[in-house]
Amino acid sequence: MKTIWLALLAVLLLCTPATFAQKKKAENTRSVQGTVTIADDSPVDGAVVQLKNTKTLQIRSFITKEDGTYHFYDLSPDIDYELKADYQGASSNAKTLSSFDSRKQTILNLKLNPKK
Repeated sequence: MKTIWLALLAVLLLCTPATFAQKKKAENTRSVQGTVTIADDSPVDGAVVQLKNTKTLQIRSFITKEDGTYHFYDLSPDIDYELKADYQGASSNAKTLSSFDSRKQTILNLKLNPKK
């Protein structure tokens, strides 16, 4: 019986730091989401939204859903990110998610400019 209690205690002690680390990570991240539209404010299905980490220059991509929405999670609050959308030769202006923006969830809508 004592062995079972010790084994249970060991499992609890091993799991606890990981649980706290995951919770702390979730508390120290942010997200950005929005909708990609064209000139008449219609949502764009299949646009490619790029999120660029301005510190490492790493780029993550998201293909918009049927309703034109995109999302990126687990973003560092200490880094600026640049967002841009492309679809069939049309592009949006780049928008910046600043490290000075303290919101946990930010909405940045992107509008595609007509092809040149």
